[in-house]
Amino acid sequence: MSENPMDENFTPQMSGEGEFAEPQGLVGKISRIVGQLEPGHPAREQLLDLCAELSEREDIMDEARETIEKLEAVVAKVTAPANRIGTFLTAFPRFENGRAVLLAQIMVGGQEYFCNVDPRIDLRALRRGTRVLVNEAFVVVGELGYDRAGPVVKISELLGGDRLRVGSGVGESNTVVYRSELLAKEKLKAGDEVRVDAGFRVALEAMARTKQNDYYLDTVPELPWEKVGGQREAISAIREAIEGPLLHPEIYERFHHATPKGFLLYGPPGCGKTLIGKATAWNLTQQLRAKTGEEMREFFMHIKGPEILNMWVGESERMVREIFATAREKRREGFLPFIFIDEAESILGTRRGGRHSSILSTLVPMFCTEMDGLESLHDAVIIIASNRADLIDPAILRPGRIDRKIKVARPTKEGAREIYGLYLTADLPYAPALLAAKGGPQGAADYLADTVIEAQFAHRDENRFLNITLRSGRREVLYRGDLVSGAIIASIVERAKGLAIRRALAGGKDEGISEDDLLFSLEAEYRENDIFPPSDITEDWLHLIDHDAENVVKLAPVRTGGESAGKAPPTVI
Repeated sequence: MSENPMDENFTPQMSGEGEFAEPQGLVGKISRIVGQLEPGHPAREQLLDLCAELSEREDIMDEARETIEKLEAVVAKVTAPANRIGTFLTAFPRFENGRAVLLAQIMVGGQEYFCNVDPRIDLRALRRGTRVLVNEAFVVVGELGYDRAGPVVKISELLGGDRLRVGSGVGESNTVVYRSELLAKEKLKAGDEVRVDAGFRVALEAMARTKQNDYYLDTVPELPWEKVGGQREAISAIREAIEGPLLHPEIYERFHHATPKGFLLYGPPGCGKTLIGKATAWNLTQQLRAKTGEEMREFFMHIKGPEILNMWVGESERMVREIFATAREKRREGFLPFIFIDEAESILGTRRGGRHSSILSTLVPMFCTEMDGLESLHDAVIIIASNRADLIDPAILRPGRIDRKIKVARPTKEGAREIYGLYLTADLPYAPALLAAKGGPQGAADYLADTVIEAQFAHRDENRFLNITLRSGRREVLYRGDLVSGAIIASIVERAKGLAIRRALAGGKDEGISEDDLLFSLEAEYRENDIFPPSDITEDWLHLIDHDAENVVKLAPVRTGGESAGKAPPTVI
């Protein structure tokens, strides 16, 4: 037994075959020397101490080596060039040594590349528009999926297949992009918005339609013809022109009668042109639904003329194309589209005399082209409304585009009575004394309507509004009843309701609308609107009050007491 305790701690390692494995390296050499020495040899103890010390130092060196290797790996990652991000477009085959090898066509930084793909990535699993990682050798080394951000553009045209023409911005040129596989089965149309990749090569996502795209869509309330008062002739004319061809097409075909395309509603402001347009949409849709048995809804596109005018070149024309494209699309979806253009003279005015002549010179032809592209009422119903039809370009109003011109005149005394009857209904609260005297709400409503009509149409001094001198020397006087409109009647009734509400809030005993409320409102309405225009637009003003301006040589407003004096002096035309 050895006298050195180190002899007991020195144990050779076992090999895989069950034999003792000799230590390797310097420790192994010393171990072999120790094995050759006789037990009790004076150098044996020193050599065993040296082996233990060397073994401990080798363990420390191994740990240090592993730490250095890890640090070197970290430094290599930190100093390595960054991977680029590209957009995958398609796979492209290339033949090498008689066999096909797939390459990736990608877009990086606005440049296209055909590059190799890391074998660990399944190239066939990549989809058009997905992002890929590209190393410094332009090898695809990773796949990042679809980008969730990017520019939003508007579709200008569907080019068929998997291509779209989109506009990158107002007034800028268009770009042709591919559909991604996410949009392969998406139903897109001109005017829709899509999100594209940063390189403007692939459309990735269809954006939800915003309210801005439907800025012209207007809700049509339940509006039977009975709710439109004072316009029997206009209603009869438009019903005959529109309802006949659509409800009885077989009769029109027998006579080979051409179906009209468009209609013009013209007349002074506030007389119900917009109301007639909406009533046409609601009633015609209801009748077609009852006749055909199909579930049909109206799509009323209320176009305000000034909304189309845009300072950017080509933007106004694009909006016109979008309006008609939307109408055709809605017709294919089962809607009955109505294109109602209000204040039409502002965008369809004569091209040489309009304030926006540079815009009108291209906007009017665009309207003509789109209107010619509609076959008949079966595609869309076009109704344009104007206070000054004489300012609309003749190319728009010619037969074949606008086939019917319907006058919406100021209501007569009988027509005004109908309108008052629509606003003064039996369900309104009336003054208790009036209810008792007239036998109930309906009697009170009829009495108030008759009373205000007589006061409004009476030819008396306080109702005189304008003195007119004609070329023949004859003089005419316009009274308040000559300037009545549905808007004025509605305003008078609303004023009377406001007076009654004010008393009710103050805790008055006489709650409800009274005769004095209506007469006071009548006077206040005309007094507040008694503004005579400057002399340079007098002729325009005469057109707006629906009076023939050609034979007028002089006019003067009438003030209270019948005196022709006041804010504006007599004007000679």
